[in-house]
Amino acid sequence: MNRDPRQSLPALIAMVAGISTAFAAPAGAGGLTDAIRGGTPSLDLRYRYETVDQDGIADTAQASTLRTRLGYTTGAFHGARAVVEFENVATVEGDEYNSTTNGKAGRPVVADPAGTELNRAALMASAYGVDATVGRQRIVLGDGRFVGNVGFRQNEQTYDAVRLDVVPSASVRATYAYLWRVNDVTFRDTRHDSHLANVAWHVPGAGVATAYGYFVNDDGAPATGSQTVGLRYAGSYPLGAILFGATAEYADLSEFAGSGIGDTSYWLAEVSGSMNGSGVKVGYEVLEGDGTDAFQTPLATKHAFNGWADQFLTTPPGGLADLMVTLNGAVSGLKLTCVHHVFTSDSGGTDYGMETDLQATRAFGPHTVGVAYATYNADDFGTDTDKLWLFAGTAF
Repeated sequence: MNRDPRQSLPALIAMVAGISTAFAAPAGAGGLTDAIRGGTPSLDLRYRYETVDQDGIADTAQASTLRTRLGYTTGAFHGARAVVEFENVATVEGDEYNSTTNGKAGRPVVADPAGTELNRAALMASAYGVDATVGRQRIVLGDGRFVGNVGFRQNEQTYDAVRLDVVPSASVRATYAYLWRVNDVTFRDTRHDSHLANVAWHVPGAGVATAYGYFVNDDGAPATGSQTVGLRYAGSYPLGAILFGATAEYADLSEFAGSGIGDTSYWLAEVSGSMNGSGVKVGYEVLEGDGTDAFQTPLATKHAFNGWADQFLTTPPGGLADLMVTLNGAVSGLKLTCVHHVFTSDSGGTDYGMETDLQATRAFGPHTVGVAYATYNADDFGTDTDKLWLFAGTAF
């Protein structure tokens, strides 16, 4: 039978509903009407003004956008809950930027097109230490380096998927997800036949060790199919008033589903220290490249890594080495962040340039305001780019 499982969302939701009903104790279950009426509405608003000044493009991008999310999560019914959330991105006073869909190729890219979509629609059930989620959902594994929701963009990335989270003990959590569709930040949906697996082991007093395997097959781009298998360790150690941290990670990427791509590797080493709300972190990250093939992260929250100017959303053929220093602090309620990057190629001896990122935010209960700035100074790669963001958000 050649039935396509990506077309069977209603059947999968019905299956999970049936399983959750079988697991539940009928005597403690409320009625369906009570579950629906006893749910929780949600509203999330974020306004952002973004400018981009990029060498080689005469006009500056100016994007004034408002992101609105409106959702509802039901109460429990036989151990199951449902969530529905709509998302709208609207331009405020024009769209003088290249959104990737508005045809304004003469301006720099700000990947926040206007549009409306069903952001999440999922059924969730829990029983015997297993959490199951079926439908359109947000998935962030680890720090989002390989699988994330790209939460910086106004329209987040979501997944049509079946996800299982198993917690056999207080120290172990295992996640498996099957993806049949990825809904990206530009309101573009792509069919997938992808599998994600992640196991995290919390060792008291020592940190967290994680093993993962991500097998990505984008039906629209079969030549990019990849399997990423890796290990990560992150821990923190108090010494007097100072909290020291250390992170080490290694991953190998190879072909999947007959893509034919070459093998490449990834590794990361970080050390940090913090005290009284301020800290410093030094890291070195390498995405290997041999001049033809390079380590890619197709499902990642890429904006959070390798510079906010987004010059390395696709790893160059020669790979990428990123030496970074991060400073964090707080002054009068302001959270301050400064990140400096020095970029070079992994192979070929190319200097990619440097970038400095700055951000200041302040929270007032559920409300947040902030400003951020990124400046990328190109060397033998890319173009000089400056980006400025002013933003404000609230959530209920």
